[in-house]
Amino acid sequence: MTEDNNKAAGAKPRPARQVRTGLTSTGARKASAKSNRSRAREFALQALYQHLVGRNDPTEIDHFTRDLAGFHKADAAHYDALLHGSIEGAEQLDALIRPLLDRKFEEISPIEHAVMWIGVYEFQHCLDVPWRVVLNECIELAKEFGGTDGHKYVNAVLNGLAPQLRAAEVEADRASGKARA
Repeated sequence: MTEDNNKAAGAKPRPARQVRTGLTSTGARKASAKSNRSRAREFALQALYQHLVGRNDPTEIDHFTRDLAGFHKADAAHYDALLHGSIEGAEQLDALIRPLLDRKFEEISPIEHAVMWIGVYEFQHCLDVPWRVVLNECIELAKEFGGTDGHKYVNAVLNGLAPQLRAAEVEADRASGKARA
């Protein structure tokens, strides 16, 4: 049918096709566009949330999380490192984060707290992941799972820690113009 025939037959015109950007309407990446490491971070965030809120046993949290739909698409080794490394190093991670906070930990959302743990842990232990990728991934986690402006808080804290924890990498990016001075 031609356009004229559609009008004559009373058919409604088709809506324009949506551009596939890999983003949801909220700006978060669609599940199909996520890497296995991004998925690992999401599952680690959920597990760390259970730890922070419910004070559940890490082994039980781990077993529960591995049974969730979609876990098979995640990088299990990265998930293990983030979950167990963050829980085991919680005091050290909090000690690094605390000086950059403008409030007590008790007043911070457990989502933002867990995201900051993930970011600081990755800054320290996942040197194969560029610092800007760590920062961006954590901002995305906070946008997707956290409060309205939680991602801004996470960004400020992690951006403040990056020069301390990844000094050479941050300085190289600043010198090349890839990061702000």
